[in-house]
Amino acid sequence: MRVYFAGPLFTSYERSFIDECATRLRADGIEVFVPHENALAAGDTSAATIFAKDWQGLSDADAVVAVLDGPMVDDGTACEIGIFYALMRADSTKKGIVGLLTDLRSTLGHEGHGLNLFVLGCIEAAGKVCSSMDEVSAALAEWR
Repeated sequence: MRVYFAGPLFTSYERSFIDECATRLRADGIEVFVPHENALAAGDTSAATIFAKDWQGLSDADAVVAVLDGPMVDDGTACEIGIFYALMRADSTKKGIVGLLTDLRSTLGHEGHGLNLFVLGCIEAAGKVCSSMDEVSAALAEWR
Protein backbone atom coordinates (compact mmCIF):
# COMPACT_ATOMS: atom_id res chain seq x y z
CA MET A 1 0.00 0.00 0.00
CA ARG A 2 1.18 3.49 -0.86
CA VAL A 3 0.18 6.39 1.38
CA TYR A 4 0.53 10.10 0.76
CA PHE A 5 1.20 11.81 4.11
CA ALA A 6 -0.28 15.32 4.10
CA GLY A 7 0.33 17.93 6.76
CA PRO A 8 1.97 21.26 7.47
CA LEU A 9 5.73 21.06 6.99
CA PHE A 10 6.96 24.58 7.56
CA THR A 11 8.66 24.19 10.93
CA SER A 12 11.18 21.66 12.15
CA TYR A 13 8.72 20.25 14.71
CA GLU A 14 6.01 19.82 12.06
CA ARG A 15 8.45 17.94 9.83
CA SER A 16 9.70 15.89 12.80
CA PHE A 17 6.16 14.84 13.70
CA ILE A 18 5.44 13.81 10.11
CA ASP A 19 8.77 11.95 9.98
CA GLU A 20 7.87 10.02 13.16
CA CYS A 21 4.46 9.11 11.74
CA ALA A 22 5.98 8.02 8.41
CA THR A 23 8.56 5.88 10.23
CA ARG A 24 5.73 4.16 12.11
CA LEU A 25 3.81 3.44 8.90
CA ARG A 26 6.93 2.20 7.14
CA ALA A 27 7.54 -0.20 10.02
CA ASP A 28 4.07 -1.57 9.23
CA GLY A 29 5.22 -2.25 5.66
CA ILE A 30 3.51 0.76 4.11
CA GLU A 31 5.22 2.83 1.41
CA VAL A 32 4.90 6.49 2.43
CA PHE A 33 5.25 9.56 0.23
CA VAL A 34 6.25 12.53 2.40
CA PRO A 35 6.28 15.83 0.49
CA HIS A 36 9.23 17.36 2.33
CA GLU A 37 11.33 14.27 1.57
CA ASN A 38 10.74 14.85 -2.14
CA ALA A 39 10.32 18.38 -3.50
CA LEU A 40 12.02 20.19 -0.62
CA ALA A 41 14.87 17.69 -0.47
CA ALA A 42 15.61 18.29 -4.16
CA GLY A 43 16.26 21.95 -3.35
CA ASP A 44 13.84 23.31 -5.94
CA THR A 45 11.05 25.00 -4.05
CA SER A 46 9.34 26.56 -7.04
CA ALA A 47 5.56 26.24 -7.04
CA ALA A 48 5.68 24.30 -10.31
CA THR A 49 8.13 21.70 -8.94
CA ILE A 50 6.31 21.24 -5.65
CA PHE A 51 2.96 20.91 -7.42
CA ALA A 52 4.32 18.39 -9.94
CA LYS A 53 6.00 16.18 -7.33
CA ASP A 54 3.08 16.30 -4.89
CA TRP A 55 0.55 15.70 -7.69
CA GLN A 56 2.50 12.59 -8.69
CA GLY A 57 2.62 11.46 -5.06
CA LEU A 58 -1.15 11.87 -4.73
CA SER A 59 -1.82 10.19 -8.07
CA ASP A 60 0.31 7.17 -7.15
CA ALA A 61 -1.13 6.82 -3.63
CA ASP A 62 -3.71 4.28 -2.53
CA ALA A 63 -4.66 6.37 0.50
CA VAL A 64 -3.98 9.68 2.22
CA VAL A 65 -3.18 10.30 5.86
CA ALA A 66 -3.67 13.98 6.73
CA VAL A 67 -2.62 15.82 9.89
CA LEU A 68 -5.56 17.99 10.99
CA ASP A 69 -3.98 19.56 14.09
CA GLY A 70 -3.78 23.28 14.70
CA PRO A 71 -6.23 26.16 14.97
CA MET A 72 -7.16 25.53 11.31
CA VAL A 73 -6.37 22.75 8.86
CA ASP A 74 -3.33 23.71 6.82
CA ASP A 75 -4.47 25.05 3.44
CA GLY A 76 -2.14 22.79 1.44
CA THR A 77 -3.36 19.78 3.43
CA ALA A 78 -6.98 20.72 2.75
CA CYS A 79 -6.17 20.98 -0.96
CA GLU A 80 -4.48 17.57 -0.95
CA ILE A 81 -7.51 16.03 0.79
CA GLY A 82 -9.82 17.50 -1.85
CA ILE A 83 -7.62 16.42 -4.75
CA PHE A 84 -7.40 12.87 -3.44
CA TYR A 85 -11.14 12.72 -2.89
CA ALA A 86 -11.63 13.67 -6.55
CA LEU A 87 -9.06 11.07 -7.62
CA MET A 88 -10.98 8.47 -5.60
CA ARG A 89 -14.19 9.26 -7.45
CA ALA A 90 -12.43 8.59 -10.76
CA ASP A 91 -10.42 5.54 -9.63
CA SER A 92 -12.10 2.77 -7.64
CA THR A 93 -8.73 1.28 -6.64
CA LYS A 94 -8.06 4.23 -4.32
CA LYS A 95 -8.82 3.24 -0.71
CA GLY A 96 -9.58 6.38 1.29
CA ILE A 97 -8.53 9.27 3.50
CA VAL A 98 -7.59 9.09 7.17
CA GLY A 99 -7.41 12.30 9.17
CA LEU A 100 -5.08 12.39 12.19
CA LEU A 101 -6.38 14.75 14.85
CA THR A 102 -4.33 14.78 18.06
CA ASP A 103 -5.01 18.42 18.96
CA LEU A 104 -6.17 18.78 22.58
CA ARG A 105 -8.66 21.42 21.50
CA SER A 106 -10.61 18.64 19.79
CA THR A 107 -11.09 16.85 23.12
CA LEU A 108 -11.90 19.88 25.24
CA GLY A 109 -15.28 20.67 23.73
CA HIS A 110 -14.14 23.47 21.47
CA GLU A 111 -16.71 23.15 18.70
CA GLY A 112 -14.97 22.94 15.36
CA HIS A 113 -11.59 24.01 16.78
CA GLY A 114 -10.66 25.17 13.29
CA LEU A 115 -11.63 21.93 11.55
CA ASN A 116 -13.50 23.14 8.50
CA LEU A 117 -16.75 21.20 8.16
CA PHE A 118 -16.37 20.82 4.39
CA VAL A 119 -12.93 19.26 4.90
CA LEU A 120 -14.33 17.05 7.67
CA GLY A 121 -17.21 16.00 5.43
CA CYS A 122 -14.78 15.12 2.64
CA ILE A 123 -12.72 12.95 4.98
CA GLU A 124 -15.76 11.25 6.49
CA ALA A 125 -17.17 10.53 3.01
CA ALA A 126 -13.90 8.79 2.11
CA GLY A 127 -12.66 7.42 5.43
CA LYS A 128 -12.44 8.55 9.02
CA VAL A 129 -10.74 10.79 11.56
CA CYS A 130 -8.42 9.12 14.08
CA SER A 131 -6.89 10.44 17.27
CA SER A 132 -3.68 8.35 17.31
CA MET A 133 -1.24 6.60 15.03
CA ASP A 134 -2.50 3.28 16.41
CA GLU A 135 -5.95 4.13 15.03
CA VAL A 136 -4.45 5.32 11.73
CA SER A 137 -2.54 2.04 11.35
CA ALA A 138 -5.68 0.04 12.10
CA ALA A 139 -7.71 2.02 9.55
CA LEU A 140 -5.06 1.49 6.86
CA ALA A 141 -4.83 -2.22 7.72
CA GLU A 142 -8.55 -2.56 6.94
CA TRP A 143 -7.85 -1.27 3.41
CA ARG A 144 -4.89 -3.54 2.67
